[in-house]
Order: sequence, then structure tokens, then C-alpha cells
Amino acid sequence: MSVKNIEPKLRLIGEYALNKSDRFVIPSYQRGYSWTTDNCAKLWDDIQTFRSTASEDPYFFGTIIIDCSTPGELNLIDGQQRTTTFLLLMKALQLRLDETLKRIVRSEETKGITRGLEKSQDLVYQILYRTDDDNLDEILKDWNKAKGVTILETHSINEIFKTDFVAIIEAKDKDEAERNVVKIPRRVKDNKYSNFYKNFKFFYEELAKLNESELNSFARTFLSQCQIIEIRSWQLEQAVTMFNSLNSTGMPLSDADIISAQLYSNAEDREAFIKVWRTINSKAERLAQANILDIDGVLQEYMFIRRAQKEEKDVKTPGVRNFYINQEKELLSNPLELASDFEKILDIWEQIRNYPVVKVLMKFNENFKLFLIPYLFRFTPEDITEAIVNPIGEALLRLFTLVETGETPYSSAKFKSFLYAINIKLVDPNISIDEIIADFDAHINNPEKGWNSEAVAEEIKDYRKNILVFLNEYLYAREKGLPFNFADSVNIEHIMPASGKDIENIRQDAGIETKEEFNGLVNLLGNKILLEDDINRSVSNDWFKTKKGTSIKSKRGYQDSSYGIASALADYPKDKWEKEDIEKANALATSRITNFIFHQ
Repeated sequence: MSVKNIEPKLRLIGEYALNKSDRFVIPSYQRGYSWTTDNCAKLWDDIQTFRSTASEDPYFFGTIIIDCSTPGELNLIDGQQRTTTFLLLMKALQLRLDETLKRIVRSEETKGITRGLEKSQDLVYQILYRTDDDNLDEILKDWNKAKGVTILETHSINEIFKTDFVAIIEAKDKDEAERNVVKIPRRVKDNKYSNFYKNFKFFYEELAKLNESELNSFARTFLSQCQIIEIRSWQLEQAVTMFNSLNSTGMPLSDADIISAQLYSNAEDREAFIKVWRTINSKAERLAQANILDIDGVLQEYMFIRRAQKEEKDVKTPGVRNFYINQEKELLSNPLELASDFEKILDIWEQIRNYPVVKVLMKFNENFKLFLIPYLFRFTPEDITEAIVNPIGEALLRLFTLVETGETPYSSAKFKSFLYAINIKLVDPNISIDEIIADFDAHINNPEKGWNSEAVAEEIKDYRKNILVFLNEYLYAREKGLPFNFADSVNIEHIMPASGKDIENIRQDAGIETKEEFNGLVNLLGNKILLEDDINRSVSNDWFKTKKGTSIKSKRGYQDSSYGIASALADYPKDKWEKEDIEKANALATSRITNFIFHQ
């Protein structure tokens, strides 16, 4: 039996998408649908710009690579993002064509536009619902007859919102599509929807801006003048080779895409692996939405755990992909075991994400994650408590505060070399946390490392950025035995306003003689606190007496805050916040943070 060679063909979008006997399939190893409305806006602008030229020549949208080795399936090796997007655009176009043809006034003048719209409608229905001349009218009368036709099927283990594409394609109208797609918990407005729905909605709304003539022109341009090069292969190995080496979308495959493909290939029980990997993706998506960790971050953190377990101190780490594919390729031979370790990392983050020390660390250099997780990997996630996290968390916080306050970068030996070495102890369950903290103490307090508490105090005293405001609040709460947490919407409040209509009077009343002196004081650590967003909006530019607390019901002040320093300021013995008050608060913050760093 002869084997077909690669078959390239130049195809119009309308021809490419029309596959009545075959369906598009997204293979298991492909990434989830990741095009955003920015990508769709670029596609839309490209089509509109080309349409405006009135050119008779076609417009080229790149190359699509398809594996045809399975009968009835067109496996999208390269081009899944564009193909999915083309079909979502066609769905939006189908709805707009239906709406327009229902309301258009049919006359001799509109005959040409009506005929063009009907021609485009007919082609779009053939693509989306496999219709012919006999059943198009039946579908228009009874929408249930449009359901159950599979034009694109995703097997991707990385796709979280698998049902959304079908929900959109099978919807009778936009409202039905919105009702039936997934709503992501704890997210608002468009952010609660997947890329499938957001992109469909984008096209639907852009098409609504076109009049009847423009809609007719757009449909004709998109379906009959835009082209792709379709490359078909009938050899699976050849298709996989192309998958690994070619990428014409401009969106490189992530480390997780490549590594999950290898794991899937090696899995003895592929269904079990797919189930586990989808769980991993779902958990990673939730953490990524909270700006905590994505799936590539999981792979990187596990690489650090593995290297520490093998006592590798070299700060020149391999790339994540190189580590798994080449250096530690034996890891990929046990897909379920490795996936279980990945899931454990995600479960640890879910357990600790709202611990105060972790939330403060998240404001600093995110490299702390590579050393916190190796230590916590000793424990089962459900057994981890704040009592376990706080000692190692605060040790890392001390070191990364030195990164923040000084001019020495994280990449220097003072930080990176020490952390890579200490990571070997962090992963070892036989080494106590007391011994690890002692190593941090010895490193930070070693004069040969170049850190001097007086010099560091001078840096903090003149600190004008915002990250240490979070640390100062955390340490104040710890010092006073107060609960501490902060919302994502927390504001940095200037006790003495940095701006506002009364700023000149406030400055002079505080005994600050010049604008230069004012600028030198207003951004110091001693003039900044954490404050709830709504309180900050209410009093941010007011006089200190008003900020402390007010009888005006529409205004909230420091007395209403849950943050320790703001709450204490509500009882401040003075009604003026002056130069000497800023300097006093700045000295207290400087001392508090310096003592924390050096364990004084």
C-alpha cells in the first residue's frame, strides 16, 4: 500500500473550513485555546484593511498543518488557534447574517445585497452545520436541527473549557451562548468568561457596527478572498515531527505543552493521565488567575526541588524544557508519578496562598518561590500550617528585603549562590528548620558578605518605594499581636497627601518650608500605610484630622480601617501630621525592619 506524501494546497477560508465528511480534531498534546481579543482584533483589522483596498487578489493568513492519518479526522498539528478563531468568527457572522436578513427591507434596490448576504449565509451554514439546499430552511425554522453536528472536537488535555466551543456553535443567538458557556467563579465582567466566549463576543460586536452593505462586503472578503496554505500529511510520525519543529502561528509552544505531550506519549494508561493532567491544568488556571503560579511555574519549581535533591549547587540552571527533555528525561518515563508531584505543588500553593507571610513575599522578588516550595514539599499539603510556613517564610523575607533595599541584584553571589546551596538543606527532611534559620542568620550577619545593619538602616530610612510598606505593616501587626492580611485592592495611603487642592496649605501647616523638602518627606516609609480602597478614595487628600475619623456618614476614616497602623493613627494624640511626625514614624519603621532583617 503506497503512502501519500505531504500535500500542500492553497485554500480559501470558505473552502478550508468546509469539510462535510471530516471533522477538525485538536490532538491531546496541543495547548488549550489561548488566543485573546487582542489577537482577534489584529485578525479583524487585517481583514478590514484588506477589504478597504478593494483588491481582487487574495489575502494570505499563513500555513495550517494537518495530520490525516486517522480516517474522518483532520488533526490540527499547527493552526488550531486560527482554525478555532475562524469558526468563532463564522458563528458570529452567522448570527449577524440571520439578524440582517430578517430585518432587511426587500426591494429592487436591495436585491443585490440580499442575494450576497444569502449566499454568504448559505456557505456559513454549510460550514457550521453541514447543511445543503434541502435542510437549510428546516434549520431556520427549527433550531434544534442545527445541534449535534461536530465540526471541531478537542482532545487536548490542556483545555479547561472544553464545552464552550460547542455551546457557542449550537446557540440559537448570543444570549443563549452566554447562558450556556462556563462562568469562572470569583471573576467579574468579561473576565468571568473563557477566551472562546470573549472572542466570539468581540466578533459579534464588531460585526454589529457594519451596515448591510459593509456586512455583505466583509462576509464575501472573509469567505472568498482570504486564504491559507493547507499542508496535509498521512504519516503520524511525520506529523509529530512537524509539530515539534514547526510553528507558524507566532505563539511558541510553552514548556508545559511540550512536556505534557511527552508524558502523554509515555503513559501506559492514557485516559488516567488525561484525567490527572486536566485536574492539574484546572488548579493551575485558578492559581494563575490569582497571579500566584501558572503551569510553567510548577515545572520550574519541581526542577528546583529535583536539582536540590541531587545536591546540585550550580547557579547556571538549565532551561525547563532542556531539564525535562534531556537532563532528566527519566522523569518522563513515569507520567502519573511526575504528574502527582506537580499536583502536590499546586495543592501546597492552594493551602498557603492566603497566609500573611506568603502574601507579603509575593510583593517582593518572585524567585522566593523556588526556595519556599522545596522546603514545604517535605509535607503533605493538608498538614501545612502557618506555624510551619512562617519560620522559612520570614527567613526568605529577610533576605529578599536586603535585595529590595540595596543595590546588589538577586543574581549576585550574596543571594543566588547562598540560596542554591541552602536549597539542598531545604528539601532534606532530616535537617531541622532551626539549623536552616541558623544558616540564614550566619549569612546575613556575616560582615564578609558586605551587610552592615547601620548601612542597611540608612537605605531603609531613605526608602521611597512601596514594597516595604507591606513589610512594615506585617511587622507592626506581629509586634502588636494583631491579625494581618490585605486584599488585592489595598491602597498605599500617604498620611500627608502627596497631592490635592489643599496641598499647599497642608504643607505649610505641617511646618514644611519648601516644595523640595516636602518632596523629600512625602514618599518616605514613615508617611505611608496600607488602607482599604474605599477609605483611601474617601479621605486620601484630606487633612489629617479628617483622615483620623469623621462624623460625616458619607466618609470613612482611619478609625474604620482593619490595618493596624491606620487604626492606631485614629487615636493619635495630635490632629496635625507634621514633619516631625513623619520623621518619627520613619525612624520607627526603619528600626522595625532593620531589627527584623538582622534578628536584633
